[in-house]
Amino acid sequence: MKKLLLFPLLIIVNTAFSQADTSIIKFINPSVLAAPHGYSQTAQIELGNCKMVIISGQVAFDNKGALVGKDDFEKQAEQVFLNLKNTVESAGGAMDNVVKLGIYVVDMSQIQTLRAVRDKFVNLKRPPASTLVQVNKLFRDDVLIEVEATAIIPNKK
Repeated sequence: MKKLLLFPLLIIVNTAFSQADTSIIKFINPSVLAAPHGYSQTAQIELGNCKMVIISGQVAFDNKGALVGKDDFEKQAEQVFLNLKNTVESAGGAMDNVVKLGIYVVDMSQIQTLRAVRDKFVNLKRPPASTLVQVNKLFRDDVLIEVEATAIIPNKK
């Protein structure tokens, strides 16, 4: 009997958060970023009084898709965080709205440089939750850092 009651609930939950329900989830490619190929730059989920913005991993591409800072970790990190800032702002928020960062680097010895750049962009009194991972390689040999983010942005009244 309990299994029969659970099945309709699963359908309701699945329907409420389905990617096909365009009233809740929007996939947006802001003009401040290079056009993606095969993915969306952001998924924006309406939560009532706020929206969650999930930002795909950003690398050091300018809005035309050209790499900024070849062989220069600091310049690449600055472009990555600038991309995140511009993306959050294009969604109506600010970097203070970022609640989670996922950071992938090919060289962990650059952690102090990474922190110095990151600290120019995040709220140091209330920094976002964060994960830092060293990887063997990113999708291109000349890309040294990739950062994904999640922001919770209050809806304007």
